[in-house]
Amino acid sequence: MNETSSTPSWRPPNHVAKWLPAVAAAGLLGTVIVAGVALGGGGDSSVQQTDLADSAFVVDTGVTALTVPDSVPDVIGTVETSLPVDKTVLQRNLSKGLAGDDVKQVQLRLTDLGFVPGPADGIYGDQTVKAVWAYEKLVLKRPSNDPTGRVTPEMWDAMQEPFVIQPRRPNATPNHTEVYLPEQVLAIFHDDKPAMITHMSSGSNEQWCEEVTISPGEYGNREGTEPLVRGECGISNTPGGVFTVYREVEGIRESALGGMWNPVYFNYGIAIHGALNVPLQGASHGCIRIPLNISETMQELMGNGDQVFVWDGENEPEAVGSPPPTFNWLDPDYESTSTTTTTTTTTVAETTTTTEPAVDTTVASTSPATTVAATTTTTAVPDTTSTTTTITTVAAGGSEGEATDDGGADAASGG
Repeated sequence: MNETSSTPSWRPPNHVAKWLPAVAAAGLLGTVIVAGVALGGGGDSSVQQTDLADSAFVVDTGVTALTVPDSVPDVIGTVETSLPVDKTVLQRNLSKGLAGDDVKQVQLRLTDLGFVPGPADGIYGDQTVKAVWAYEKLVLKRPSNDPTGRVTPEMWDAMQEPFVIQPRRPNATPNHTEVYLPEQVLAIFHDDKPAMITHMSSGSNEQWCEEVTISPGEYGNREGTEPLVRGECGISNTPGGVFTVYREVEGIRESALGGMWNPVYFNYGIAIHGALNVPLQGASHGCIRIPLNISETMQELMGNGDQVFVWDGENEPEAVGSPPPTFNWLDPDYESTSTTTTTTTTTVAETTTTTEPAVDTTVASTSPATTVAATTTTTAVPDTTSTTTTITTVAAGGSEGEATDDGGADAASGG
């Protein structure tokens, strides 16, 4: 597995920090810790107050706050032209499963606009459906949970008008990403031109408690050499704000927020990553899921130092700053049961009855001490017997987590 990082100590680069005022950073961190305590539920409060913020990820505070631009361009930019627009007419509604030259024309136009419908092969497959979803949500302003995935003749006519998708932050880093949470759409821009626009799924904003697996090197298991399994609780939120890409990892990763494919990290353990399950509603534990088959291309289009702007639907990203996510806390009710089975061969006399003085004998095991009866009778058994002994160990655990359609290949559906 290849991994790239511009910061050897796992600390987000300092140029991220300059965007977060010192006062705001302290207030936000305090709010996060209080939220972790307040949402812990019943039981031992000393356990619930254990939040899982990693001190190595604490962002150094700066002195310069971001400023909201005086004017924010719309994502749809008109193109002035004196030439007549040469349009074709769609003779049918296009939907999943259809094929033909008309499908190919739609795929070519979507690609030209920056969407990712897959190869222009004239086949209306899943990737084309998801590209149409993104177009409907971003351009046609359809509700994020209710696109049709179909192209009608009227929609195709409007799609052929001269317009472009443009960034809301044209003065960002040369390559930057814009995440529109209300629309559930992500756009990567290179020199203010769309390099990838895709349907996505962010945090569900629900509270959860579950067992998580954290790969070595991931947030919460940075120094580990083996996967860490423990119970955690958290809030599935994706904060708005301005962030910076600081790490990319190729392949499948298991984190406290779930399984991820080709993650690109920009806010502590929150990453943009490929997933098998990218539904219309928010479904992750805070990460941003995009369709699995375009995640490798995504890593080629993003790099360390790129800015990431996240719109939460209420505030401009600069007005929010760079808030950390809601850190997970230990699940006070978590129990992990592991069973180990060993097989031994024992030679026993054919029939033996033994009477001895009464004594208390403690049997070494993980169970409470057991008193053996004074008189023990061993029933006749064959000379050589394979005896299976099962030892069950129950241990309480706890520490960092994301929803799983994950596990094996499905690990790529978490995050």
